[in-house]
Amino acid sequence: MTIYAFIDGASRGNPGESGIGVLLHDSEGNVVQELSAYIGMTTNNVAEYMALLAALELAQKQKCGQLVVQSDSELLVRQMCGMYKVRNERLKQLKEIIDVKIATTPFDVCFRHVPREKNMEADALANRGIDEKRQVPRGIHLPSIMWGLKKRSTFRR
Repeated sequence: MTIYAFIDGASRGNPGESGIGVLLHDSEGNVVQELSAYIGMTTNNVAEYMALLAALELAQKQKCGQLVVQSDSELLVRQMCGMYKVRNERLKQLKEIIDVKIATTPFDVCFRHVPREKNMEADALANRGIDEKRQVPRGIHLPSIMWGLKKRSTFRR
């Protein structure tokens, strides 16, 4: 069965409070599963990568023959397809984790860039995760995102 994963990461402040949203559909458009979670203080790009990791974990629990990941993050899609180089150290680490996970999944994974208006449900889930401080559900294992995140310095006059 082909599963379509709509994913999104949101960050308020970049870096700031962040959330992830994942929506899995079957080939007929039926919702298979959704996830909305708060992931703490990080950047938007890290949140996008964390949403991808969560989608891979959710898809592994389904009878999935192919996973079509759809994201409005052109950067994530192009980096995952090898069109853009990953320069940021944190994203490099996350990409390595994702590459291993993809290599060990029993299904094929492909990526599609979609316009923001086609990804509004995943965006709403990511923002709900922030608003409601929803914890990442049990069984979804995301790496710690706190490595090396520096607080913004405040400017005082």
